[in-house]
Amino acid sequence: MKVTHSEIVISAVHPRQYPADALPEIALAGRSNVGKSSLINRMINRKNLARTSSKPGKTQTINFYRINQALMFADMPGYGFAKVSKSVRAEWGKMAETYFLKRETLRGIVHVIDLRHPPSKDDVAMYGWFKEHGLDVLIAATKADKVKRGQWPKHMKQVKEGLGMVPTDKLILFSSQTGQGKDELWSEIGRLTQASPSEELAETSPTQDHH
Repeated sequence: MKVTHSEIVISAVHPRQYPADALPEIALAGRSNVGKSSLINRMINRKNLARTSSKPGKTQTINFYRINQALMFADMPGYGFAKVSKSVRAEWGKMAETYFLKRETLRGIVHVIDLRHPPSKDDVAMYGWFKEHGLDVLIAATKADKVKRGQWPKHMKQVKEGLGMVPTDKLILFSSQTGQGKDELWSEIGRLTQASPSEELAETSPTQDHH
């Protein structure tokens, strides 16, 4: 996808602040400091539209970006940062759950994982939660440029097995430095956003099982 226009719409903390344009939406989730902002900037060819924070866990809003007047990215607050208080973590959980389960325009999630390391407990829990609720997930394994090419298969296997990935979910090697994986990720996002909207997303509740 050729990005000709991108802008930040709002940093929201409550559903009433979410954009109302009804554009198809892709959420980006990942632990603090995994490189979500860098991934977004690379995807939209902007140096610093998505601000990278020097303090992990500092961003506690959902940042909405409108792209080409055709699509929205929803950048979720990073999860799993130990120095964040329990009350903030509880707030994050509540805000994220409300968004993921009730946002009617949500078409899928790019789950950002660091290729260099085995998935963290929070990564595993988050992925399991997405699958439990029947959400479409793409895995973007970032920092591929920091791993030797010959080691990629080993690290990809580590991510797939660590998360317990279902075979139908896609793992894309990504590098914000080199742009590797950008075209493939856009292609998969296009597939998700052009699919017919899933009615059940709006109706999914935490008690329903979508295995």
